[in-house]
Amino acid sequence: MILKKHELLHIPNWIAGLQWFFFIFANIIVIPITVGEAFELSPTAISSMIQFSFIVTGLACMIQAFIGHHRPVLEGQSGLWWGIFLTLVTTATAQGMPLHVLGGSLALGVIISGAMTILIGAIGLGPFFARLFKPGVMGVFVLLLGFTLIQIFLKGMLGLPFGGTDEGALIDLPVASLAIFIALLVMVISIKSPARIRSYALLIGMVLGWLLHYLIFGSEASDNGGSTSYMLFPLGPLTWDTGVVLTAVLAGLLNLTNTFGALKGSDVFYDQPTTNKQYGASLAITGAANVASGFFGLVPYAPYVSSIGFLRQTGIYDRLPFFIGSFLFFLMGIIPPVGSFFTLLPLSIGSAVLFVAYLQLFLSSFDFLKQITLHSTNVYRVAIPIFVGGMIMTFPPSYFASFPVMLQPFLSNGLLVGIVLAVILENIIDWEKVT
Repeated sequence: MILKKHELLHIPNWIAGLQWFFFIFANIIVIPITVGEAFELSPTAISSMIQFSFIVTGLACMIQAFIGHHRPVLEGQSGLWWGIFLTLVTTATAQGMPLHVLGGSLALGVIISGAMTILIGAIGLGPFFARLFKPGVMGVFVLLLGFTLIQIFLKGMLGLPFGGTDEGALIDLPVASLAIFIALLVMVISIKSPARIRSYALLIGMVLGWLLHYLIFGSEASDNGGSTSYMLFPLGPLTWDTGVVLTAVLAGLLNLTNTFGALKGSDVFYDQPTTNKQYGASLAITGAANVASGFFGLVPYAPYVSSIGFLRQTGIYDRLPFFIGSFLFFLMGIIPPVGSFFTLLPLSIGSAVLFVAYLQLFLSSFDFLKQITLHSTNVYRVAIPIFVGGMIMTFPPSYFASFPVMLQPFLSNGLLVGIVLAVILENIIDWEKVT
């Protein structure tokens, strides 16, 4: 991508870039905060994770736009991995596993899975995995991912804790009321306003919600006064727990669905489908970001399927605004006072805006499922993984205590179980011949 001066000076590109910046920011900022809370980390450790999130995310997005898949698709901390991190905290707490052991094993598993992703991209195995992730699998994946993320955003909107135990937790009614109002406002703007205004609905909701939260509840003081102590392995020193490491490696393989889902889903906005070369480059960059994630205590990366909803909602398909937003995000990481200011965004407001943005995942799932023919004798191909995975999400970890400890982290995660069931069912049976 060659940046031309007149394009850089074009005001609409900067406004669109600011929208991208806030979309990236809203998607990323809540992740290290919720993970830090779940792992009971110090403010300094959480601050370090936030700053590294800014740096790695900004770099990953810019590199993908230049030499990766060449599309304006957010390379961010994966929703699949995010849900796994929080689910494993709950499982580990129920099993009595120390959080630093869980964190250290997760970090090791993330590094291993990142190296595997680099290898898959480098030797050209992307097309092989792409064939496994058929439209039926992608439809199930996107829908279950939506269930996982919407649950997280609802918790944020309602002021409920992340990870650990929910025993004794109560909905914060004043905070929840404002968050619900902002979510409804963003939806009304997205539905009723002219297209020119509709494309900035997320930005309007973010800024207005932040302002109202400040006026009603006051400012939340910064924990570090604008300074950051960058830390390695904030979740815990590298250690080996077989169940956690194997779950992380499996999650790394299933995380490839994000790459195929996001790039296949964005094909509708361009004249040609994603090439094998683009898949390979994208996977290698994602793998490198994930290796870095293991060292910095970050949730691993993947192209965001939700970018499809953002592109559809805004109509901004050019790479330049995306590059501008990514560069601004990267600057926040290397200028700690700037990053510290933006970390004051109320979690409930960020969750409310993302709640609306991620509702588009339902349409993305439906688009994949429309590519297959469903009737009464083959509906099992999607019904089994969706219903089984969805129900497991509602089960407490204690239900799985009768299984071997090595299997509990995987079996207690409805998203992972659902995706694995979908991959198996779609690839062992030729459902198109079932009548």
